[in-house]
Amino acid sequence: MAVDLGQIPDVDIDSDGVFKYVLIRVHLAEPSGDPAKECKEIVRGYKWAEYHADIYDKVSGELQRNGYDCECLGGGRISHQSQDRKIHVYGYSMGYGRAQHSVSTEKIKAKYPDYEVTWADDGY
Repeated sequence: MAVDLGQIPDVDIDSDGVFKYVLIRVHLAEPSGDPAKECKEIVRGYKWAEYHADIYDKVSGELQRNGYDCECLGGGRISHQSQDRKIHVYGYSMGYGRAQHSVSTEKIKAKYPDYEVTWADDGY
């Protein structure tokens, strides 16, 4: 069962390339009484995904098996250039709409503090 949202990594993205990503809000299935500790946003992006829903379906299924509820807040694309230490977040998901890229980039910056992390609303 779900114990602590802190156990869930904020960011899990592929190490290189251009790929789809989703921003997911994870909730405790059982309210804890402390609203500040009851949800968090996570970023997930993988090259294997043909559709944004592929990522969300896989991640939400894993989270639900561990006792969490979740919702997709939108999607986009990530260009991860590990050799240049650059990550660019952009675009949108046809099915889920545009993720709030500013939230996603803050999470990514925290995981990759030595990277140049940028975002834009344009592009697909």
